Amino acid sequence: MTRQHFWNGSATALVVIGVLWMLTHATSAQTPAAAAGTKSEAAASTPKMPDGKPDLNGTWDNGRSTFGFAANAGNVTTCVFGCQPFGQGGGAAAGPRPGPGRPVYKPEFVSKVKMLDDQQVKLDPALYCKPPGLPRIGPPDKIVQTPGQVVFLYDDLSGAFFRIVPTDGRRHRADVDPTYLGDSVGHWEGDTLVIEATNFNDDSWLGDNGLFHTTNLKVTERLRRTGNTIAYTVTVEDPAVLAAPWAMRPRTLSLTDQELIEPAPCVEKSLEHVLDGTHHDNAR
Repeated sequence: MTRQHFWNGSATALVVIGVLWMLTHATSAQTPAAAAGTKSEAAASTPKMPDGKPDLNGTWDNGRSTFGFAANAGNVTTCVFGCQPFGQGGGAAAGPRPGPGRPVYKPEFVSKVKMLDDQQVKLDPALYCKPPGLPRIGPPDKIVQTPGQVVFLYDDLSGAFFRIVPTDGRRHRADVDPTYLGDSVGHWEGDTLVIEATNFNDDSWLGDNGLFHTTNLKVTERLRRTGNTIAYTVTVEDPAVLAAPWAMRPRTLSLTDQELIEPAPCVEKSLEHVLDGTHHDNAR
């Protein structure tokens, strides 16, 4: 699949450029077989594992097809899942007021979010090939499930990533350093897989627009398969900086017959030329 990267401008500034990066993963492009299967997804039976749990194995189209940049009144912001305004009715330049689907920060941290938002083309860790972290990496592209554990595989702009999630009742590990994707443990609540991740470093963002977090971050994911789809929801907690838990927009994953392949290498990009009016890319 080709993931297109583009500039979506506002009414005050519209800049359209060509492709920035190309990835080879095809999770978002439906094949004729996948398109035909979509019509019968609701009617399809939900397969089970030998232990009776829903079978989550497969490659899943999670809708993660767009990574772009939006220019708005001199401000440029990175968008991982499509360009959405951060401020209500005002785009990124309106400041970090909580818009639809955005976390609410405590008042004392609003100015920091605004600063990071304004300087995103210089400070966003995703532009420097750092792991995107949770929940920014989004749903898995492929799930490998065995009794006692599930493995999530990702084809991300920053590279290929994996998570091993035990489901055998063990607790979080206490002998590992904080990481970008944290330490995950899972359990079943009926037919829903619930995954709790903790032990994060603070070198990633929750999403675009300067959504920083601390090492107190806790991410809870829920996956429930029905037929050939998985309902995927995420709740983010970071009481050190967030005023309340953030329930992210639910996602629907669709089973596809395509397979993952090795992603293209991540190349660091300098986007400061967007601010100074030039149009050349400088690898850092």
